[in-house]
Amino acid sequence: MKLHYSPSPTETNTLGTEALRDAFLIGDLFRPGEVTAHYTDLDRMIIGAAVPTGSALELPNAKETGTSFFLERREIGIINIGAPGAIRVGGTRHEMNTLDCLYIGLGEREVFFENGSSGQAAFYFVSTPAHAKHPTAHSTREKNIGAPIGDPAKANRRRINKYIHADGIKSCQLVMGFTEFESGSVWNTMPTHTHSRRTEIYLYFDLGSDIVVHLLGEPQRTRHIIVRDREAALSPSWSIHSGVGTGSYRFIWAMGGDNQTFTDMDAVPMSNLR
Repeated sequence: MKLHYSPSPTETNTLGTEALRDAFLIGDLFRPGEVTAHYTDLDRMIIGAAVPTGSALELPNAKETGTSFFLERREIGIINIGAPGAIRVGGTRHEMNTLDCLYIGLGEREVFFENGSSGQAAFYFVSTPAHAKHPTAHSTREKNIGAPIGDPAKANRRRINKYIHADGIKSCQLVMGFTEFESGSVWNTMPTHTHSRRTEIYLYFDLGSDIVVHLLGEPQRTRHIIVRDREAALSPSWSIHSGVGTGSYRFIWAMGGDNQTFTDMDAVPMSNLR
């Protein structure tokens, strides 16, 4: 498991391109036949991926969690962005179609990722510390598709599909879902905001060969990184998180922190951006 330490706002303003990428971008997550994991100092969130090929892959323990197994004091949300597969939790097998989500609460010792027969499953996961157990729960895109928001004239017409949140799958602090765009729209989270009480992490996917210019940093001192398919951008509580693509794409968003109120955002007026 790789550790990630985040720079302060003041330090971020001094970083060059490669240093910014090292601090805020996580790539090479989806490795065939492996489970990868990255531990951040942002609300102690862990992100990673599992790409089972032959035999099933087990969610591994790591010394960084300080526990005897991964979910002893943690919860986890998993979304399959590949072909159909399955996840075994203890003695129960959960079929995972494309864009299905599975939440697993603290205390589950055995979690295995399995590939299907019709292509390559690709499981992305986000884990946060937990203090109480919530039951394992499965959901699909069809059950959670959001109403369109945004304006086609501003190229930000999109749907926010919520899986793990206060009115959906219950958790201790994890909030998770994904956003997808209507044809011709490429801007996400603009007008933008910060979360002074929560960390947010984006995983951009279904980009193909296109890119996203992801904006970060303090509203009056914005920075940017170039993001490609299946790469994740880290957003500290003080940083904006917004982006624009050169083509269509989706992104998974996940949050952890003081609360689970989806609308708890500190809006940034467009006139304040620099």
